[in-house]
Amino acid sequence: MKYCVECGSEYQDHVTECADCTGSKLVDAAEMRQRGLPLPHERDTREFIRVGTAEDPLTAEDFVRMLEAQQIPVFSRARRAGTVDVLTTGNLQPWWEILVPEEHVARATELLNQEKVRLDSTADEAAQAAEDEERESEQAGAPSVLS
Repeated sequence: MKYCVECGSEYQDHVTECADCTGSKLVDAAEMRQRGLPLPHERDTREFIRVGTAEDPLTAEDFVRMLEAQQIPVFSRARRAGTVDVLTTGNLQPWWEILVPEEHVARATELLNQEKVRLDSTADEAAQAAEDEERESEQAGAPSVLS
């Protein structure tokens, strides 16, 4: 059998080019291994399960970095194209979903929950600080009452 070096598709020996990857050369299994490319039956077949969501891409990146630091394989993907989706399609799903292999679901879920609690507490502290600052600026800018 021959394999496409681009997509890994398998072909009979008499075929010379990949039908999907125009002009891509086909090679035998030995050359695929020599190049460090997986054969179709050797590819990663793990099932990734959604363990969390993020409302924006920056939070999603934060979650991915945190899970990767814990040696958990992670995959994130966008679930909608933009904020207008709610208006045009009624799609109410969060922006990003975070997926991990099945064997890491429990640990990743726990870590994401801890991170969300930390982020929420930081947001609460920031909101309180903003309110305090606004109150101070209002007091400093208020005219003094003359007797």
